[in-house]
Amino acid sequence: MEKVLVTGSGGYIGRHVVKHLLDMGYSVTAADICNDGVDERAEIINRSVFEDCPDIYHELGEPDVCIHLAWRNGFVHNASSHMEDLSGHCRFLRQMVEGGLKNLAVMGTMHEIGYWEGAIDECTPCNPQSQYGVAKNALRQSLMQMAQEKKFNLYWLRAYYILGDDTKNHSVFTKILQKAQEGGKTFPFTSGKNLYDFIDVEQLAEYIALAATQQEVTGIINVCTGHPISLAEKAEQFIKEKNLDIRLEYGAFPDRPYDSPGVWGNPEKMRKILKNRQGG
Repeated sequence: MEKVLVTGSGGYIGRHVVKHLLDMGYSVTAADICNDGVDERAEIINRSVFEDCPDIYHELGEPDVCIHLAWRNGFVHNASSHMEDLSGHCRFLRQMVEGGLKNLAVMGTMHEIGYWEGAIDECTPCNPQSQYGVAKNALRQSLMQMAQEKKFNLYWLRAYYILGDDTKNHSVFTKILQKAQEGGKTFPFTSGKNLYDFIDVEQLAEYIALAATQQEVTGIINVCTGHPISLAEKAEQFIKEKNLDIRLEYGAFPDRPYDSPGVWGNPEKMRKILKNRQGG
C-alpha cells in the first residue's frame, strides 16, 4: 500500500488523517469540495465525490486505499441530508470498487448502534435512533454485502466521542469554549452522568491511518480507547485545561432519550493492529 485517497479531507477529521498518512510516508490524494488547511504535501483535488462518474477510480489516481470520511452534517443527528446523500455515497464507493479499488476504509459511528449499555463490539446489534445513525448503518450493511460479492478489504472504522481541535469541532466542548470566550459565566448542561468513550481527534486520526493501511485486521474496527469517562468529568477537565472562567449548570437540559447511561467501544481489534504495526 503506497497511494492513499482521503475523501472529506478538508473536514474536521480529514485534515488530521491526511497529515498522519503523509508523516507515515504514504502518497496522499486529498479529495473534497474544499481543502482549505489541508497539508500541502498531498495532491489536492477539489471535487465532490457525489458526481456520477464510472471512471472515478482512475480519475482519482487508482489509489491502493480509499479512506472515505466525506459526510455532511455529522454533528446534526437528524438532518435530512443523511438519508438524502446515502445513494451518492453508495454509488461513489461502488464505482471505486468496480474500477479496481482493493482496500476501502469508511468512517462509522457509535450512533449506528442506538441505545446500548456497556461495551460495543463488531457483533453488537444495531437499532439506530437518529437519521445519522440510520444512514451510516445502511451504508455499512450495503458495503459489507458488496465486500462479500466483490472481494475487497473493508474496514468499517467505528468512532465514538471525538474532541480536540476545538475551533473546528461542533461538540459540546466547542460550545463551552465559545460561551466562555463570549464572557458567559455559566453553561447549561445535562446531568453529565452518562459515560462515553472519548478520544482526541489527533489520536483518532492516527488510529484511522494505521487501521486503513494494514490487511491483517478488517471488518468493523472500533477506533477508540475503550475507557468510559463521564461527560461531567470530561467537561470539567476541559474547563480546567483551558483555564476557562465558566461553570456547568447541571440539569438545565434533559439527557437525550437515545443516550445510554454508559457506552464505549471494545478496542481489542485496534490493539491488535497497534501491536502488529509495532512489530509485536
